[in-house]
Formats: sequence, structure tokens, C-alpha cells
Amino acid sequence: MEKTITRHPSSYRDPSGFIFTVNHILYRQVNKVFAPHFDHFIRSGCYQRLADKKWLISHEEIRENMTGGPDWHTTLKPAPLHCITYPYEWSFDMLKDAALLTLQLVKESVAFGCILKDATPYNIQWHQGRLIFMDTLSFEQYSEEEPWIAYRQFCECFLGPLLLMHYKKMPLQPLLLAWPEGIPLPVIKSLLPGRSKFSLYTFLHIHLNTGISVKGNASPQKKIKFSRQKLLNLVNSLETLVKKLRLPPHQSTWSAYYEEACGRSNYLGEKKRIIREWVGGLNGFKTAADLGANDGAFSRILAENDIYTIAADFDPFCINNLYHFIRENGIRNIQPVIADLANPSPAIGVNNEERTSLISRLKVDLCLALALIHHLSIGKNIPFEMTADFLSRIGSKALIIEFIPKTDVKVQLMLSVKKDIYTSYTEDNFKKAFQSYFKIARQEPIGDSGRVLYFMILHEK
Repeated sequence: MEKTITRHPSSYRDPSGFIFTVNHILYRQVNKVFAPHFDHFIRSGCYQRLADKKWLISHEEIRENMTGGPDWHTTLKPAPLHCITYPYEWSFDMLKDAALLTLQLVKESVAFGCILKDATPYNIQWHQGRLIFMDTLSFEQYSEEEPWIAYRQFCECFLGPLLLMHYKKMPLQPLLLAWPEGIPLPVIKSLLPGRSKFSLYTFLHIHLNTGISVKGNASPQKKIKFSRQKLLNLVNSLETLVKKLRLPPHQSTWSAYYEEACGRSNYLGEKKRIIREWVGGLNGFKTAADLGANDGAFSRILAENDIYTIAADFDPFCINNLYHFIRENGIRNIQPVIADLANPSPAIGVNNEERTSLISRLKVDLCLALALIHHLSIGKNIPFEMTADFLSRIGSKALIIEFIPKTDVKVQLMLSVKKDIYTSYTEDNFKKAFQSYFKIARQEPIGDSGRVLYFMILHEK
């Protein structure tokens, strides 16, 4: 079989190496220029230590120049990831834990004579129920002659966004999409309240750091020796500050959804029974996306059937709660993601290829869309046809979707605050639109709720 080698469009910044795929399998090339740093990282035992702690993605080293390039030193085959996500799709505590992981890596690697040369959340991904660092080439040999080069990047990518959410008491993930390379320190400083200056470490790492950075742009910086103890003091102060940051508990409109649903006569119990029956009868389904997952009640049903599930919801508080549940219960096959399905994350970066769109990353066997269609059709004015097209591009085999009639109390509540222009919102039109993409294999009413579950199979293309 002829090899198809594709260099990843995001892997262009670092001369140390790059990632590429061969027949859809991911590899990382280490270039000669980085050989002394990489070899020290391996021989010192630092790699093995971090991999054993499950802080760094493990890899298999392949002594083959698969790309044929003259810069080749060695090839790595990292453990595979299910679905790449980006910081603007993470909840507050996911970003906070990613920040703490970055600082842990700095402290641990210094003991082996290594240091992180960058501190971006894009080097962290979700793997087997936890956040893990994935860029092996971020570790270089440590020198006490130089300060931590990634310090400002950490403040702009991690600390600043967390501080803004902490002080504003609200999720601000869209800021991470607006500034994917990190929110500039002057912007962070201008958005923080004046009282933030009374926090010693916030003053040092944001307010004072901003002033020094601005001055540093005007004249060459003087070379300063930075001892190991100074580095550890810096990292410990950052760690102390990050650990104190909180996003206050918030009862959003949807965070208590299932509590309300339990109050409806036999609705939630019947819905779970049907889903368990349908999912239990599936063969060859390995992955799923639960869209509008809320607290993950149905994601857990999929996970219990050994189906790796991406649990997506637009409510950052729901996803944060789900993240805590996954972390505290050691669940390995549910991945939480913040996603507004009416405005999913776009492709961004160089040539709009550096970081791909959410739709292109959500490629699964089964798509679950429960209590969702009325929010898209009536809440967002999205026609059935457009929703059907969207869902057909995510689920490669099948779709389980719930239809909520116009007479439903939730739909009537939505219509009480807007003009009813939805004459085409009928079950017949719903089925007609979806049958252009799917074959309806099963349908079943959910108790006496008036709602109906559909199991649909995607037409072969």
C-alpha cells in the first residue's frame, strides 16, 4: 500500500520538529536541530517520569525517516487521541486544571535538568478521562542563565483569562477565540477591576508584569541570571494564585433541567429506558456525540455501553459540572466540550487550517440529539433541513433524535416571548426534512409526554 504523508497545517511554528500523518496515523518528527534537547529529555528519565504520572502523552519511538527529509533525527508515534478540542471549548475548571498541569510539568522537569519552552493550552488535550500534555518537543535543556521564556505566555494564555472569569464571575470563553495566542497583558490589566491590585500575586504577575513588558519593548532587556530557586519561587506563586481562582456556582437556565424533567410524569424514566434499549442493541458503534448533553445523563448511558462519547453543550456551567463528575468518578470515555450548535467553533489560524472547525472534528458513529430540535428550530430559527444536514455530517452511521411537538409546555414557554411564525414546525415536516439524509428505522413515543424518539440510519453516500 502506497504511503500518503500529510504534514499537519498547524505544525509550522517550531523548527524542533513537526507532526504529520501517514494513512491517517499521527506521527511526530524530531529534527536534528533539537536532537541534544530531545536526547537529554529521554536519557535523563524526565520523559518516563512524566509519562508514568500520565501528565505527558506516551509515545513509541520509530527509528525510520518516514518523511525522507534531511533534517530528520527520529520519529515518534504518540498514543492516539479521540477528539481534539481547543481552550475556547473548555470550561473554567478545565482551563484551570490545564494551567496547574503546566506548572506541575515545569517543577517536575527542572529536577531532571529540563524546562518547558512554551506554555500554551493548545499543547494540552483530553485523553482517557483527563487533561494531558501532548507536545514532547516543548521540553528543552534547562539553563540557570536564562529566565523562564514561557512566563509571559503562561500569563496571557492561562492566568489572565482565569483572573478575568474569576473577577467578572462569568465564563468568558469567547475571549480565548478572539485572542487564540493569549489575551495581551495590557488588555487583561485594563479589564481587571482596580481592587485586583490588592492581590499580591495578581499585582506581580499582571499589573507589574504589564509595565515591565511595555518598557521592555522600548529598549533591549538586560540579561538577568535566573537561579533554579527563583524559577521555583515564580512557579509556586503562580500555582498559589491559580488554585485560589473560582468561578462562583451558578444555576443557569439549563443546569437544573433534569431536576425539572424528573417532575414530568414518567418522561425521563421512559426516555432512559428507550435509549438504553436502542443503544444496547447496537453493534460496531464505537464513538458518539451527545449534542445538548446538559449534565451528561445520556452520555453516561452511551459510555456504559463502551461507546466513547463527546458530551457537548452550550452552557459552560453544565459542562463544568460534568467535568467535575467525570474527574471525581474516574470516567475515561466521556469528553466534555462547550459547543453552541448554532454557532460552532470555526476554522481559524493560518489559511483557516491551523485549528479546524468543530464540525470537522466531531466525526462519530452515532449522534444523539435529545430535547434539542425545538431550541434550534424555534429558539434559533434554523430550518429542519439545515439541522438535518448538520447532524448528517457528524454522525457517520446513525442518529437518535427527539421530536418535541409545538403543544409541549417548553415550546409554548418559548413562544410566549416571541411571535409564532413557525407554521412549518410540524412532525410531518420534521420527518420529511430528515428523510433526505436518514432512513427512519424506529420511532417510539416517550410515555404520555407527547414527545417522540426517532432512530435514524444515515443514507449511504
